[in-house]
Amino acid sequence: MADDDYEDIDMGYEEEPPEPEIEEGAEEEDLENKNDDMTGEGEPIETEDKEDEQPGERPRKTSKYMTKYERARILGTRALQISMNAPVMVELEGETDPLEIAMKELRERKIPFTIRRYLPDGSYEDWGVDELIVEDSWKRQVGGD
Repeated sequence: MADDDYEDIDMGYEEEPPEPEIEEGAEEEDLENKNDDMTGEGEPIETEDKEDEQPGERPRKTSKYMTKYERARILGTRALQISMNAPVMVELEGETDPLEIAMKELRERKIPFTIRRYLPDGSYEDWGVDELIVEDSWKRQVGGD
């Protein structure tokens, strides 16, 4: 069979919809409008997102205490980073266990993380680890002071 014979056979596939035709003058106008937006000559575009207006000035609604869930996630994530040779933020005194090093960093408030707490209205609050109060419950677990 020749290639021409295959073109005549209906394989059951639908043809793709045709591409919309673009008018000749429309492309030039679109390019000019894009260039105006990039140069800043046009009016600035304002968007209203709740996330963009984040609370630097507003008083915070959530507690200043770190929850046990936040603590567990921070220690686990930081211990994983340390085990993968991330730079350690505290002086080591013979510690080799990544989790112990992460706990020491948390005690000294040296972990460079930000906790994002989402609120029911869809907004959120960002707290640095150094801003939160951490209870020393791990001392009881490890047998410290």
